[in-house]
Amino acid sequence: QVRLVESGGGSVQAGGSLRLSCEVSGYSHSSSCMAWFRQAPGKEREGVARIIPEGRSYYGDSVKGRFTISRDNAKNTVYLQMNSLKPEDSAMYVCAANFEYCGTTWDSFPYSGQGTQVTVSS
Repeated sequence: QVRLVESGGGSVQAGGSLRLSCEVSGYSHSSSCMAWFRQAPGKEREGVARIIPEGRSYYGDSVKGRFTISRDNAKNTVYLQMNSLKPEDSAMYVCAANFEYCGTTWDSFPYSGQGTQVTVSS
């Protein structure tokens, strides 16, 4: 059974940093497309970043230059390093996986975790 478990969320002041982790179990994620999405109350779900099996990464416009997605295949874990955080980054961050191909929308990722909350205060 595939399971994704996020951790690392919390409260931080604007300008601070957090590193989110997503540990995958039940499947080797080395050949998977992994992504981070976020959703704030009253707002649409937003794709934050994704990383393909070959290691290339893609980012949403609002986080480019501030966030970095990476993966450690030995630990079956994907990370999201978030720097220069802004209040508008506050949201529930969810990790998602697709073991067959790499889409761009939430609907193309059949596996996801419960999420970890990030709150950025001004």
